[in-house]
Amino acid sequence: MPDTRSQPRRPRSGSRRDEAARLAVLHAADDLLDERGFGALTVEAIARRAGVAKQTIYRWWPSKVEILLDTLIADSEKSLPVPAERPTAETVRDYLRGYARFLADDPAGKVLLALFAEAQHHPATAERFHERYLGPRREQERAMLAHVIDAGAIAPSLDADAALDALLGPILYRALTGTNTPDETVDTLFEALLRPRTT
Repeated sequence: MPDTRSQPRRPRSGSRRDEAARLAVLHAADDLLDERGFGALTVEAIARRAGVAKQTIYRWWPSKVEILLDTLIADSEKSLPVPAERPTAETVRDYLRGYARFLADDPAGKVLLALFAEAQHHPATAERFHERYLGPRREQERAMLAHVIDAGAIAPSLDADAALDALLGPILYRALTGTNTPDETVDTLFEALLRPRTT
């Protein structure tokens, strides 16, 4: 038998292949949701579009909802991060404007809207949606507001959670009904609910 100890080891490429396949699945789910809608989106179609076996998808994700949640979480972190580094009143305004644009124009915004709609009919989807995305994001948004309040830059007329609901709710409602929210509307909500203080 040859002495394998003297032979150089070949680099392992499995993890790189796995990551490429994972990204292909996430992109395929994004594209198919946009093309077909949530109801017609299937794991089989995602597998075909991504060029992976259906068994591979089920090994990593138990359902299409979990695939979409992974897509939404990753894309939101890039396209709509919640400001955490010394946020200001203007930072909050910009975040709200960005949220409106995210829902109107970003493919991940379409995923968010689809999951909101699906959560109304399926309690299990609602639970996972809140656990993995809505809950953690609300914590970040609450921390953003708390920092700006503590700095004395805004004086909300409601508590933090109610203020966030009142700010984001109209933007979400308009998006769900096919209407964009212009910056002027966002600014009106911002001024009325957060009462920013001028120096």
